[in-house]
Amino acid sequence: MFRLSASCFRSISNGLLAWAFAVTSLALLISCSDRGADQGSDTQSKGKIGMTCMALTNPFFKLIANVMEEEAAKYGYELVALDGANDGAAQNAQISDFIAQGYDAIFLNPADSKAAAEGVRKAHAAGIPVFTFDIQIDDDEVKQMVTSHIGSDNFQGGQLAAKSMIEATGDRGQIAIVGLPEVTSCILRVEGFKDQLEKSGSQLEIVTELNGKGSRNEGFAVTNDILQVHPNIVGIFAINDPSGLGAYAAIDKVNKTDQITIVAFDASPAGKQGVFEGKLFDTPQQFPRKMAVGTVESFIKHLEGETVEKAIFIPCSHYRYETAANDPTRVSEQW
Repeated sequence: MFRLSASCFRSISNGLLAWAFAVTSLALLISCSDRGADQGSDTQSKGKIGMTCMALTNPFFKLIANVMEEEAAKYGYELVALDGANDGAAQNAQISDFIAQGYDAIFLNPADSKAAAEGVRKAHAAGIPVFTFDIQIDDDEVKQMVTSHIGSDNFQGGQLAAKSMIEATGDRGQIAIVGLPEVTSCILRVEGFKDQLEKSGSQLEIVTELNGKGSRNEGFAVTNDILQVHPNIVGIFAINDPSGLGAYAAIDKVNKTDQITIVAFDASPAGKQGVFEGKLFDTPQQFPRKMAVGTVESFIKHLEGETVEKAIFIPCSHYRYETAANDPTRVSEQW
């Protein structure tokens, strides 16, 4: 009969114990890792915020979306940003999807200030807070359903634009406006512009006001039309940089850059460079990062039961050649 020696038995027993210990330790390690992962995921995802803006192809709104996403993540929320494609009906459909999926809040930049009222009503009825940014709802009743709004002081920015136009033209001659009447922020810019001309007793005469749709191509097209009918204008106020730069291209095409001054709006990277290159005299500056951070902060305050301001307006500032020449963000192509 085969017999194990005591020393062999002890060796085998010790080996079995070591193997069992290793297996148990591995199981515990996996279990703890799983629990840690679960806990981590809980921390990272308290809920979702739905964001829809006029157009994510516009660098202004793309920056806002990126900053909102970063800020929301700091508080444990996931932000889903959608492109409204300049379509009020499409945005209302997006808002309906946010509601159906039970999102915790909606951040809205209306593509159409009137059409967006429908989506806000639905969200309000569902108990989901809506925070607008940059552009307000054009309905006083629905505006009260919005928890908070943050945007530029567009009226004041329009006043800055008028001051620059008066200075650049010597306050003499005919001027035109390239606007965007579907959007409240752009309406306010034009109202502020006209208000400042009136307050200043300006001798400038607005001879036409056309819709440039906020784009470079349309800004170019409508400026061509303006020049056909009013070849002697001395200035154009464009409600944003794309339409302002489009207007410049049309003016340059007919060799009238020495005759016509363009004042735009935004101080976007392209607008800043346009000022530096002498294409734009001024582009009153907005601060999209402040809008993005402020919107998320209002949401968090609302969650915590704090009273949030119904409307916050961020003052604009002149952005002329002197600013552009000493602006490192222009060189780095940043807002």
